[in-house]
Amino acid sequence: MEFKFFLSFLLMIGGSIANQFKIYNGCPFTIWPAIQGNPGKAHLEGGGFQLGKYEAKFVNTPTDWAGRIWARTNCDGSGRCETGDCGNKIQCNGAGGVPPASLAEVTLKGAGGLDYYDISLVDGYNLPIRMTPTGGYVKRDNGQYDCKSAGCHADLNAKCPKELAVKNSGGYTVACKSACAAFNTDEYCCRGAHNTPQTCKSKDWPVNYPAIFKSACPDAYSYAYDDTTSTFTCKGNPNTNYEIVFCP
Repeated sequence: MEFKFFLSFLLMIGGSIANQFKIYNGCPFTIWPAIQGNPGKAHLEGGGFQLGKYEAKFVNTPTDWAGRIWARTNCDGSGRCETGDCGNKIQCNGAGGVPPASLAEVTLKGAGGLDYYDISLVDGYNLPIRMTPTGGYVKRDNGQYDCKSAGCHADLNAKCPKELAVKNSGGYTVACKSACAAFNTDEYCCRGAHNTPQTCKSKDWPVNYPAIFKSACPDAYSYAYDDTTSTFTCKGNPNTNYEIVFCP
């Protein structure tokens, strides 16, 4: 009896200090959220699940977790998805999503004990998305990137240049590629001679595609070296909970 009580106590304490993600589907259709842990980190919920319209799922996570979360759309019974597919399976189990897909990225208890989080369009865009701290944190300076919402609320599919557009069989744009994915050049992909912040500036590109994303979603990563206006931090007190909303 004493052992059972002690075990219950440990579980209670462990649950109280864990981080929690609330993943909410604000879209008027079903989506399939996917979760990929960084190397050495768990793939929470087996890496993916189905979420009906206006439904939420709470996911507990280790306090030092790091990884990415995205949504897949129009998946069929075999697990093949129109956007964000991770290998024709509902539970991705470590597989990444096929770009383009809007990403929520987070590192809990990173440098300086801070959580780092962002919304990334570096791999392109498929759905509007927002990530917000919801509890268990303390503000430090109340600045623009201190425990504020990171997000991209705009419908970039409607604004996507035709050379970046991914269309379905009906001819509708369902996702918008990054310039890197579309053209695969060192300049657009910030690699080779362009692999530093000094040598990879989108304003110098033949076409400044990130400016299209940035004008619509100023708080989201638009390309690899766009971190100065895209990275948010939050200090857990002791650990922060987050809400990730698709179609906010």
